[in-house]
Amino acid sequence: MRFLLFVLLFLSFAYALGLVLANNTEVGVNLLFSQAPTMNLGLLLILCLMLGIVIGILLALLIFRVLQNKWEISRLQKAKTNLQEQLTQANIVIDRQANSPTVEEAVYGSTATNVQDGAVSDLDESAALTKHKRD
Repeated sequence: MRFLLFVLLFLSFAYALGLVLANNTEVGVNLLFSQAPTMNLGLLLILCLMLGIVIGILLALLIFRVLQNKWEISRLQKAKTNLQEQLTQANIVIDRQANSPTVEEAVYGSTATNVQDGAVSDLDESAALTKHKRD
């Protein structure tokens, strides 16, 4: 990998040197609001090429970050909908369990609770009577 990088750097340096030697005329640069001194055309081409590469890399990184954020948002939205479905299914199961009959109701019927409630009230009355008798 390092060797490949070294070869690419050497080739780009050789290309830049050839560009400067082939375009050795002096040109003036007008920057709209100011005038730069005259410089070698090959050097100007290399500076513009490097500036374009740097700006392109920065824009590519920015666009990649935006795309990465969009992918993360869509992934989180899918996870949210999945969790919402799980929550609604869990609520349905809880409602079914809450409304299902108890073991006593299933075995003895719905009158078993009424009979037991009546027996408890009879016990409360007898306990109250024995308490009054002691006083």
